[in-house]
Amino acid sequence: MLRTFRAILKGNLLEWQEEVNQGLQGDCPVQVLVTFIQEEPLITTHSRGQQMAAVVEQLAQTQVFSGIDPLVWQRQSRQDRERPGEVNDAT
Repeated sequence: MLRTFRAILKGNLLEWQEEVNQGLQGDCPVQVLVTFIQEEPLITTHSRGQQMAAVVEQLAQTQVFSGIDPLVWQRQSRQDRERPGEVNDAT
């Protein structure tokens, strides 16, 4: 009888995504068929973080923001609101 279980192949190991203990006994070998359901490898959170760090590093090396004064940028982009009870003199 063929049963289907989801797993992720990492190198030579299968990492089961669901409980597969039914019918498996200890370390007895079990013959399996593996079908790839996607062509590209899964991107794990760890590798995504590494990719993001590499991109940020490249961005830092290009010094794309070197002509921007952070204090001036903050003042221009910040939207202050009136505090409760404060009178706005600009109106």
